[in-house]
Amino acid sequence: MAELVFSTSLFPEPSKPPELAPEMRVGMILSPTFSLLPVASFLDALRHAADEADFGRQIYCSWKILGPVAGETVTSSCGLTSNVDSVFPDPSELDYLVVAGGHLPECMQLPEASLNYIRQARAANVSLVGICTGSFILAQAGVLDGTRCAVHVEHSRQLRHLFPKAIPVTDQLIVSDKDIFTCPGGSTALDLAFSLIRTRCGRARAVKALTSLMVGKERAAKLAPDREYAHLFSCGNSKVENALGIMESHLSSPFTIKDLAAQVNISANGLLAAFNRHAGVGPMEVWRNMRLSHSRWLLLNTNRTITQIAYECGFSDCAHFSRWFQKKYGTSPTKFRNVRKEQTKVRQA
Repeated sequence: MAELVFSTSLFPEPSKPPELAPEMRVGMILSPTFSLLPVASFLDALRHAADEADFGRQIYCSWKILGPVAGETVTSSCGLTSNVDSVFPDPSELDYLVVAGGHLPECMQLPEASLNYIRQARAANVSLVGICTGSFILAQAGVLDGTRCAVHVEHSRQLRHLFPKAIPVTDQLIVSDKDIFTCPGGSTALDLAFSLIRTRCGRARAVKALTSLMVGKERAAKLAPDREYAHLFSCGNSKVENALGIMESHLSSPFTIKDLAAQVNISANGLLAAFNRHAGVGPMEVWRNMRLSHSRWLLLNTNRTITQIAYECGFSDCAHFSRWFQKKYGTSPTKFRNVRKEQTKVRQA
């Protein structure tokens, strides 16, 4: 058999990652017999949101499987296993602690150290997330008293019987109450992950995860009704629709029209004509507006420097970024951020 040669034109090397603190830091506790689909859905959403393309580096999001013993093996309900990455860190190092449930009642056999850590995280004001029957474990830890939680209809009676102070909800896929987020499992964990990523990292990062995971158009439209250029994703031209998906996956590293066209199997002139017909502007302008929209969110919601934001949004330097931001929004990035900060202070006064 001939030796395969993996050229950089087909499999490019990732650029040097920026020196940024992740916007979303997640620890996950896997219960005995944990359900694989919701865990995989949640973690894969993080993976795709955390980096450009499909590199999966933990740049914008970070995650670890936590437990009392590093390296300990946890077996899922289908028999596949996972290992604990790290012993429990200081809860302040996390933005979210995710508790993954599984088959009842085996999933409720976590060691007391794990239940204590859930309580410590709650006391430290870390947001808690229960996926699948993780709500049972949260209730077992005593943090769901008087709190609504999403539960599969088949398990609502069991939750009421075991933990009468918890409030099961069976007609919602995601429930948020008192900074505790729950979903009943299955693919709803993807919806929950999208919601949390969007809150912490912005719409562009969340939509990038949806695009990379090939979430269907109808579901994606419901999850992100204000998606940038949403109408183009159902314009009927597969070349435009596929090109938009690639754009969303490469906000930090845009490339030429020629390369973009090659990826969707059309000529550069053909792609330009298709975008002009369906969007009224060329693909590079659409791509740049996506990146500028994300930069605007970062300016409003993060403490990243202008240089860091310019890098994350695919501009070669601050001057280049500032010129385009000024042209689109009528003010410089610095002035835009400062004015919004002052407006926030006035509202809070």
